[in-house]
Amino acid sequence: MPKILMYSTGVCPYCIRAEQLLRRKGIAEIDKVRIDLDPARRDEMIALTGLRTVPQIFINDKHIGGCDELYALDRAGQLDPLLG
Repeated sequence: MPKILMYSTGVCPYCIRAEQLLRRKGIAEIDKVRIDLDPARRDEMIALTGLRTVPQIFINDKHIGGCDELYALDRAGQLDPLLG
């Protein structure tokens, strides 16, 4: 099972959409980091990605990007191999 890390907030609709796609792909475990609850983790996310928006998704320590990038990978047929 791949390791999924997703930086998110509690009210982000893009975070919800990204999680729904991953669940449909059979991912049962997502390590969600709520940056709205832990400002230090927000700083960590920005340091890792250079970005301030959520979600920021990592699959097996590879930065995928946000919800749009996740869906683009799926449309291109490249998400399933990553989730392998």
